Amino acid sequence: MKQRTLKSAFSVAGKGLHSGLNIEASFNPAPANHGIKFERIDLEGSPVIDALAENVVETTRGTVIARGEARVSTIEHALASLYAAGIDNCLIKVNAPELPILDGSAKEYADKIQEVGLE
Repeated sequence: MKQRTLKSAFSVAGKGLHSGLNIEASFNPAPANHGIKFERIDLEGSPVIDALAENVVETTRGTVIARGEARVSTIEHALASLYAAGIDNCLIKVNAPELPILDGSAKEYADKIQEVGLE
């Protein structure tokens, strides 16, 4: 079965809906069988969290995934865009405990995916 990733990396930046932090997230190509993963580059050791249902720890006011103490929230729009594009493998590096809210939709993620293309 063929798998897809991004042809090249892209970044988004903006405010966190819940934290108010200025957040940057980069979406990076990943090898086959990598899956979708979040890397918390702001934490010691840069822990990686698989974007899997079994890692969901909270769903109040947004989906939160965690591994140990590392958490990432407000991931719905980014994941929906990756899924809609058929992307199986992507490493998302984020410098905060949530993704930026951007315009409140998946549009910017979808536009960036289309801009960089698929491989």
